Amino acid sequence: MRGSLLAIWSRTGRELWGPLARQAPGDLHCELYRALAPALKAPPELPALVAIIDDPPAARRAFQRVRAEHLQGEAALLGFLQGLPEVLAELGGEALANLYFNRLDALIHTYNLHYELRRPCRLYPTLPGAFAQLLQQLRHSCADHGTLHTLLRDFDEAFRDLHDRPSQGRIKTCLQKQVNLLEALGRDMPYVKEYALSSICEQITHWPHRKVRDALKLLYGFTCDYPGLRHGGKPGSVLGELGMRDLLALCILFIGFTPYLSHRIDADAIFPGP
Repeated sequence: MRGSLLAIWSRTGRELWGPLARQAPGDLHCELYRALAPALKAPPELPALVAIIDDPPAARRAFQRVRAEHLQGEAALLGFLQGLPEVLAELGGEALANLYFNRLDALIHTYNLHYELRRPCRLYPTLPGAFAQLLQQLRHSCADHGTLHTLLRDFDEAFRDLHDRPSQGRIKTCLQKQVNLLEALGRDMPYVKEYALSSICEQITHWPHRKVRDALKLLYGFTCDYPGLRHGGKPGSVLGELGMRDLLALCILFIGFTPYLSHRIDADAIFPGP
């Protein structure tokens, strides 16, 4: 799952706009730039915009110069893409609008993006895509923080080590590294002063219900009680040996709690609305 449309904006010239230009009237880029302008971080002033869209070669050059970093974000790009069928139908009829829909659908499948395209032209996030976006945003947000970057790297390495020898010891190490990362994420919240994950959960104020908070605290309690995972533990509490089934379930659960533990995660960007 590659992720966002913004990440593959540079590929749209070849995959999307080029095929459209071969079938559309010569003023295609005038309409494309007119529709894209509101999604730009720094849209041109009205006189400059009018001058551009009244000159097809200038409009083509202006449109082709737009880079992903010039756009306001994923939501703005979605608005542009979803609004194009009406523009294209008026410009070149339903055949052109349908060509655009099919090319956009092919683009999503070619790059394994985290959207499903539905008629007339609505892009819906998928669950695997949202999870991939969460991980991508977590990595990006930790990259400029020395401690978080190191702990995320340690967790990644511990997870990869399981490929060669998925022993119970390595499973414990992987879960330990993940909990270390979660504690560091929570500790990075501006108002959190505690260090242990259970205490961090008590200081976080944006839980929707205490049972959600308690669920993470119970999972943390498991990592403390299970012998050799974080501490000597309580041997009498063990019901069975840890296996890959447990690793997958627990890793996914812990990752799912990261939006509560980090102010660096933007949930609206991961799951953009209409």
